[in-house]
Amino acid sequence: MIDKSVPGPAAAVADIRDGASVMIGGFGEAGSPIELIHALIDQGARGLTVISNNTGSGEVGLAALLKAERVSKIICSFPRTANSTVFPELYRGGKIELELVPQGTLAERIRAGGAGIPAFYTPAAVGTPLAEGKESRLFGGKEYLLEHGLRADFALIKGRRADTHGNVVYHKTARNFGPIMAMAAGVTIVQVNSVVPAGGIDPEVVVSPGIFVDRVVEVAEPAHESELVAAGATYP
Repeated sequence: MIDKSVPGPAAAVADIRDGASVMIGGFGEAGSPIELIHALIDQGARGLTVISNNTGSGEVGLAALLKAERVSKIICSFPRTANSTVFPELYRGGKIELELVPQGTLAERIRAGGAGIPAFYTPAAVGTPLAEGKESRLFGGKEYLLEHGLRADFALIKGRRADTHGNVVYHKTARNFGPIMAMAAGVTIVQVNSVVPAGGIDPEVVVSPGIFVDRVVEVAEPAHESELVAAGATYP
């Protein structure tokens, strides 16, 4: 019988290798898989390429991964927000490479990667510095840029509940990038508040089918990034 549950975050990320590409879900705090990220820090993989909406807050979660200098490149839409203090220093010091992507384009690149679409045209970023070096084409008299689909070796995402077959449901807007990242990764790892037996989730409400999920790990009481940042917490 299929059982995709693993005993803890450490086991879930144990095989992420140096130089791997890793998609990390979350829109700010919402949907950020903090426990998986912290387990990845403990695991020690280096030279990672991270694909995420932002660069984290404070010195926990994704920001802590960056502070540990485990990430050589990040592909994101919002490299700096109100509480992002780690990334700006690393970037100014030449310690991390940035590929800046408009948010809608980032989401579509991930979706396209998961759907097997190698590239697509979009009007976003036309006439801006982000268009430099990119192929463009006119459609109906309007200019569009060629963007390539994104895939990754691994995806770390956060759901609300999963069954042992890997079917996942999310908590409202915390789903954000989770479903498309699950489709676009070679190995998708999902942390959830609870793992239930197969059949314990109504198939009609499943958002990420188990076919796209490789591992699920139960984290019954996940940390809240905003609370950690407010308390001045750091990791490790």
